[in-house]
Amino acid sequence: MRSFSSSRLATLLILAAAIAALPLIFPSGYYFRVAALVWISALAAIGLNVLMGQAGQVSLGHAGFFGIGAYAVAIGPTHLGIPPWASLLLGAVLAGGLAYLVGRPVLRLRGHYLAIATLGLGVLVSIVLTNESRWTGGPDGMPVPRLILFGWRVSGAETWYWVTGGALLVGTWIALNLTDTPTGRALRALHDSEVAARVAGVDVARYKLAAFVIAAVYASLAGSLLALMNGFITPDQAGFLHSVEFVTMVVVGGLGSVAGAIVGAVVLVTLPQLLTAFQDYQHLMLGLLIMLFMIFLREGIVPSLRALWRLRAAGAAA
Repeated sequence: MRSFSSSRLATLLILAAAIAALPLIFPSGYYFRVAALVWISALAAIGLNVLMGQAGQVSLGHAGFFGIGAYAVAIGPTHLGIPPWASLLLGAVLAGGLAYLVGRPVLRLRGHYLAIATLGLGVLVSIVLTNESRWTGGPDGMPVPRLILFGWRVSGAETWYWVTGGALLVGTWIALNLTDTPTGRALRALHDSEVAARVAGVDVARYKLAAFVIAAVYASLAGSLLALMNGFITPDQAGFLHSVEFVTMVVVGGLGSVAGAIVGAVVLVTLPQLLTAFQDYQHLMLGLLIMLFMIFLREGIVPSLRALWRLRAAGAAA
């Protein structure tokens, strides 16, 4: 327990230090925007990691909840007169409510059946956002009013860097603390074996649903932050490919690892920027690098590197 607490504190301190130090080496505002995109994606990936890495449930429609949060901060102020900050909270409530209603029947499924069901949910949300043009602007998207807090207009890449970085710190802290709660222990138990968890007295259906709702709320908040930062949103953010990106972040970084979800987001967001020099071969190189990660770091980047470090430490001690 003491070891876990130290690891949890170390993760938070390293993340906070990285957020504080990175601006010192950024040569332009462009890098602030890329980093803010990393923090937003990491926030969504951390939520999905609770569902996939801890509860062991597959979701291929996670971007649907991301889209709900994004359009909540666009539709709320534009059509309903709700302030952007209140629309952000409303989007989280809507995403969590939808996850609760849909999750009760869907989470009875397992394996690829569950994956297809969640994929259908994501596709359904994307279709609604695309077709309800009167509310959402249709395929062309719609503008998002700027966030104003206590008379302060939140704008600019550097400002959003700190806002999204702070949100990621809070989301990471909550996810790390969740691991050490009775809910976190129950999720780990059903991840290993639902039958054994049920025999041990774990309400499997309840905790699977809780993980699904938590993941949806994280995704909605991340979607709202992206929409408010960009000032514009399109249905692509709720599309299937975006869901696949989130799953890839969690798997590449390391299932079950909060730090792994963050590292996976860093890799998936920054690699395309670094590979722009390859132009027509950019996607080919990105796919190849992801394959290499999964071949040589099968447990994900963070768990594999941690295991390698422990092995080297044990060898040195021997």
